Amino acid sequence: MLKAGIIGLPNVGKSTLFNALLRAHLAPAANYPFCTIEPNRGVVAVPDPRLDALARVVDVPTRVPAAIEFVDIAGLVQGASRGEGLGNQFLSHIREVDALVHVVRCFEDPDIVHVTGVPDPVRDIEIVLTELVLADLEQLRRRRERISREVRSGDKHAVAEDHLLARLQVHLEQGRPANTAGLTREEQALLASCPLLTLKPTILAANVHESQLAGAEQDPRVMAVRRYGREHHGYETIVVCAQLESDLADLSPEEAQEYLKSLGVRETGVAALIRAAYALLNLRTFFTFNEKEVRAWTVPAGTPAARAAGRIHSDFERGFIRAERVFWKDLVEAGSVALARERGHYAHEGRDYEVQDGDVLLFRFHV
Repeated sequence: MLKAGIIGLPNVGKSTLFNALLRAHLAPAANYPFCTIEPNRGVVAVPDPRLDALARVVDVPTRVPAAIEFVDIAGLVQGASRGEGLGNQFLSHIREVDALVHVVRCFEDPDIVHVTGVPDPVRDIEIVLTELVLADLEQLRRRRERISREVRSGDKHAVAEDHLLARLQVHLEQGRPANTAGLTREEQALLASCPLLTLKPTILAANVHESQLAGAEQDPRVMAVRRYGREHHGYETIVVCAQLESDLADLSPEEAQEYLKSLGVRETGVAALIRAAYALLNLRTFFTFNEKEVRAWTVPAGTPAARAAGRIHSDFERGFIRAERVFWKDLVEAGSVALARERGHYAHEGRDYEVQDGDVLLFRFHV
């Protein structure tokens, strides 16, 4: 299962957001730095209204959504790349995840300590990014030293890797993360032996106070975060009120929705964040159903049908014959499988067909 790590300075709301994502109070969230030391982990369902629509059409009682694991990682301070605070632990835990949710505090509260005194969202983002960039530069230096002998001997793979590392070094020295370097898929594959923290796809989570939530899009701090993230690093920004959403975990979904409505908010930021993290990982969702359930499955973009079948069971991939495919919306609009077939919405696909987001698939196989 793919993992998204929640990072940021201490006391910005990481553990509170983690609790909100899981709708439970699993992680301690206290008013002092380094409340979190060992990372908290939890699996979260990806909200997807398509599941409900499909379940009604195929008339099954159970819906099994796609899922993503979130990891609440200890707060970072300036100097973490040199081991300050919990720097070494922080950086090692980041290396384990596939994507990052960078929580940025966009509210003032004298009762909640801020490690630098006063929240300044853009400065706070830069503190974290600087430490990640410095850690990556050290990683590059070590890797180049390690392959220097092969480079001198003229090994083609080593020469190509060293050339790429040198180019990335210049990019990082300008304070820019590696995921803005425009690397091709082949170049990213070349970096497999030198995994970089700033190569991980990242979302900014602008954490606001409940009183800011309804007008958050016009809030100066949120606007500054959104503009900085987009213009400098290509990051998307999602607005959340971590404390409110952690409190909503104690309410039923209906009560939570009613309370949000009273605040002038249609949807929780957490739902948007889960979907954004899922999209960030460049995943595609396909659906299957039987007489008991309709289920969402996740595969990377570009996955062929035979490999997608293997997500369900290895026998499906090994004995793959074909996939019967219908787009979820066509099936829902038809109202039944029989009518969808009658209208010509079903197609037969071979093993190399690239699964698209929203495909409903029935795999035929023989072992």
